[in-house]
Amino acid sequence: MPKLTFINPDGSRTEVEAALGQSVLEAAHRGHVELEGACEGSLACSTCHVVVAKEWYDRLPQASEDEEDMLDLAFGLTATSRLGCQIIMTEDLDGLVVTLPAATRNMMIGKR
Repeated sequence: MPKLTFINPDGSRTEVEAALGQSVLEAAHRGHVELEGACEGSLACSTCHVVVAKEWYDRLPQASEDEEDMLDLAFGLTATSRLGCQIIMTEDLDGLVVTLPAATRNMMIGKR
C-alpha cells in the first residue's frame, strides 16, 4: 500500500497507508487525520483543501475545471493547492506529502 504523509497545522506529521484508488480525503479519514470533507468528496466544497509538497505537485494529474472552481473558495490557497477528494492514490504517489491548511472555509458555516 502506498504511504501518504500529512503535515498538520501544528507542524507534526501523520503517516497513513492509502489503498490504491483511494482518495487523499478517504485516506485521511481512515487514518484519523482531521481533514474535513464536508461534501464527502462530491466536489461541492473546498474543505478538503491540501497543499501538495512542491516535489510532488507535477506528478499529479491536472486539476479539472470544477476542482479549480472549488479551490477558488479555499482558505489559504497556494500554487500547489489541490482538493484531497480529487487526488487518487497510485503506486507512483507512494510517499506523497501534503500539508493541511491552518483553517478551512465551509460556505455553510464559515471559517473553522
